Amino acid sequence: MPCTAHYDSPLGDILLAADEIGLTGLWFAGQKYYPAQLPGLAEGSCTVLEQAKRWLDAYFAGDRPDFTPTLHLVGTQYQVAVWESLLTIPYGKTVSYGAIGAITAERLGKERFSARAVGAAVGRNPISVIVPCHRVVGADGSLTGYAGGLNRKERLLTLEGGLCLPTCLKEKG
Repeated sequence: MPCTAHYDSPLGDILLAADEIGLTGLWFAGQKYYPAQLPGLAEGSCTVLEQAKRWLDAYFAGDRPDFTPTLHLVGTQYQVAVWESLLTIPYGKTVSYGAIGAITAERLGKERFSARAVGAAVGRNPISVIVPCHRVVGADGSLTGYAGGLNRKERLLTLEGGLCLPTCLKEKG
């Protein structure tokens, strides 16, 4: 039976959704593309939501979770391929939209995809944080686009050690 749950994260309330196959959604409250409603879902507990909460507990504690909850990525063939490409980005690392486009093109047997098309699919990622769309940056390394807000993207990357802010540069220099 499909179910939802809320998770109180250091970055705000998170809505989790799952169906009988796996986790279908993880959204920060108020983020772009936050679901207006999830028909047929009931607030409750199910195994995959408990997996997701354990993953989030470890992640926000600063640990690298050693498992991934069962996922059910629901979207177009292209979107799912982009989201699967996001799962290849290592913890604490960032890649450009162009790099994700190249990985996805290879996965789908295409020559290339534009950074703009990749950005549109990345922005629609329904499973934030676990499917790490926050690790995608502009070609010049700039923080661009994040449905949960750039402040959250920055905090997620800082948590992972993948973002060096001006204060970090002072400490290194």
